[in-house]
Amino acid sequence: MTTAAMDRTLILLRHAEAVASSPEGDHERELTETGHTQAQSAGRWLREHALGVDQVLCSTAERTRQTAEGIWDGGCGEADVHFDRQIYNAPADALLAVVRGADDDADVVMLVGHAPGVPALASFLADGQGRGTAHEQMCHGFPPGAFAVLRYSGRWSGLGAGAALLRYFVRP
Repeated sequence: MTTAAMDRTLILLRHAEAVASSPEGDHERELTETGHTQAQSAGRWLREHALGVDQVLCSTAERTRQTAEGIWDGGCGEADVHFDRQIYNAPADALLAVVRGADDDADVVMLVGHAPGVPALASFLADGQGRGTAHEQMCHGFPPGAFAVLRYSGRWSGLGAGAALLRYFVRP
């Protein structure tokens, strides 16, 4: 049985700017005022580029939760949000396993996580044929609030090295 190629969009978002520390520990660090603004700006950018998100895979850390909330406050719309402890400070291979488990009915999936895992996964998936200077920009750093927009054809379970095309890299 042959399955037709499915065009997918994967958005890999590093959480927005967070406070340096929290008395409750790293997992409970919250966004700064700038971070809240960055998250809302990301939501506006996604809305302006007609990237309605179907499913969000989000770390359980407070700063990632607040980033996801800010995106919706920025006018991105609603999505099915899954909070997953496995995303918290995970390396690229663990994040890839989470994305491979995304709902196949979701054409646009956003992962909200942390560095260095998110930037490493973006580099691992991108095939070097990005749009304009997106690759060059990504190579010069992946700051808080930045995100990569990648295109992929196939089931999420088949996503792997070099399988995606980097379309945009957006810095806050």
